[in-house]
Amino acid sequence: MATEAFEDIADTFDFLDDWEDRYRHVIELGKAMAPLDEALKVPATKVEGCASQVWLLPRIAGSGPQAVFSFEGESDALIVRGLIAILHALYSGLSVEDVLKVDASAELGRLGLDEHLSQQRSNGLRAMVGRIRHLAAEAAAE
Repeated sequence: MATEAFEDIADTFDFLDDWEDRYRHVIELGKAMAPLDEALKVPATKVEGCASQVWLLPRIAGSGPQAVFSFEGESDALIVRGLIAILHALYSGLSVEDVLKVDASAELGRLGLDEHLSQQRSNGLRAMVGRIRHLAAEAAAE
């Protein structure tokens, strides 16, 4: 289950043969994201378990399992900003119930990220996915 925005990223990754080009594309995705307001970079939005500074702010419309999930995010590392953009494409616009059904490992595996990220970046990516799933689970329970 992937959004159209994520499928567009997957298609672009299929088109780009070289991992250097793919890294550049990830960085460009991050640069295209709107910055998170400095006032929102607080402990409550910070993601623990990332080597870089990462903040995720949920934006949930509605209540219960059918509430629509989205988020804003930012990092002090360009590649991580790009990973946030990829996660935004993967999850934003889904119901919180559907967010919990996404097999992030399989979807991100389609991009080959698991093979080309450092151990620290992989751990950070898992921490971000865990935070997103936690936020969606909380919203679904409301």
